[in-house]
Amino acid sequence: MRVDEFLKSDLSVDKFKIMQVNLGNLCNLACHHCHVEANPKGVNTMDKKTADLVIKTFKENNFQTLDLTGGAPEMNDNFIYIIENLKNFAKKIIVRTNLTILDTKEYEHLPEFYAQNNITLIASLPCYTKENVDKQRGNGVFQKSIKILKKLNSLGYGKNLELNLVYNPGGAFLPGNQNELEKDYKKTLLENYGIVFSHLFTITNMPIGRFKNELEKNGKFDEYMRLLENNFNETNISNLMCKNQISVGFDGKIYNCDFNQMLGLCLNENLQNISKVSNKIILKQHCLGCVAGAGSSCGGALEK
Repeated sequence: MRVDEFLKSDLSVDKFKIMQVNLGNLCNLACHHCHVEANPKGVNTMDKKTADLVIKTFKENNFQTLDLTGGAPEMNDNFIYIIENLKNFAKKIIVRTNLTILDTKEYEHLPEFYAQNNITLIASLPCYTKENVDKQRGNGVFQKSIKILKKLNSLGYGKNLELNLVYNPGGAFLPGNQNELEKDYKKTLLENYGIVFSHLFTITNMPIGRFKNELEKNGKFDEYMRLLENNFNETNISNLMCKNQISVGFDGKIYNCDFNQMLGLCLNENLQNISKVSNKIILKQHCLGCVAGAGSSCGGALEK
C-alpha cells in the first residue's frame, strides 16, 4: 500500500475498548513538543456536567479502559471525581502525568491516591539526561521528575504497580528502537538514581500544535513530512490505536484520537450520541506519524 492509498482508505474501528478523556489544556508546564499546546493559562477544562456524561457513557457502553490525559489532568476539578466513580467499573485506569505536578503542594497527595487505587501511570520523561529534558520541558523539570519517580518507587510503582515512561524525540527525527531505548533508560536511571519502572513507550512527535509551529519556524516542516512518508510502514496499520480507542474532548465532543481532537476533526458533537458515531476513521497527513517506522501510539511503538 502506498501513502496516498492509506490516506484514502476506508479504515474503520474494530471495537471501542478504550475511552481516552482529555480533561483540558491547563498544565503547569508548556513543553515544546506538546500537541495540545497546554500551559498554565489554559482555559479549556472539563466541567462537572461533561464529567458526569463521561461516567455515564463509560458505564453504559462497556468500555474496558479509562485513559485520562490533558494538559495535566490532575489540575482539572473533576479529576478525582471521575476516578472515584469509575474505579469499580473500569478494568484499568490510566493517568498520563508530567510528574512535576505531583511536586506541588496542592497535588502532593496524589501518588498515595494512585497507589491505593491501582492506577496505571504513564509519565513523560523524554530523556534520561537533565540537559535534554530541561531543554524540551523547562528548567528544573528533570530534577523534579527524578524526585517524584523516587517517591512513586517507594509506593510500589515500577515494582507491583505499573509505571511506564514516555520518550519523545528531541527534534525532527523518528524515535529509536523502543526495546533498546528501554534498556538504556533502565540502566541509566537505576545506576544513577536507583529508579525502576515498568516499560518505556516511544512516541513520534506529531506534526501538529507547537511541534508543527517549530518545524515551520525552522523551515523543516516539509522535510519532516517527507521523513514520515519515506518511513511509511503499512504493517502498523492493523495496530493503530484509533481502531479500538475513542477520544473525548473537554467539552464532550468525540474524536478518533487526541491528535484529531487537537485539529478539530470531530466525529460527533455530543458524547450522548456515541451509538451514532461512524466506524470510519478520519485520516489526514499527520496520521503518517503513527504508521512511520516502528509505529507510534499512546502505548508506544506498534511494531512488536
